[in-house]
Amino acid sequence: MDVDDFAQPEVGIAALVTATIFSPRVRRFLRRGLVYGAAGALMAGDAVTSFTRGMRQGARRAKEATSQEADQASPSVKGSGGS
Repeated sequence: MDVDDFAQPEVGIAALVTATIFSPRVRRFLRRGLVYGAAGALMAGDAVTSFTRGMRQGARRAKEATSQEADQASPSVKGSGGS
């Protein structure tokens, strides 16, 4: 392989990728990046799930409180006859 061959973009990119794949330092960096990225995605998913669960519980409690207040505020029509 001649030096001029490395001037071609395809060959240069292939050589760069090969050197990157076989470099222990780069592989370690990529592994750590993948691990930290996966951990971050899991944490973000947990946060979204927790937020959604809290919003759902809050809405349910607000609905129950509103229906209880409505039941207490409106007197029953039964038994209020004035004979």
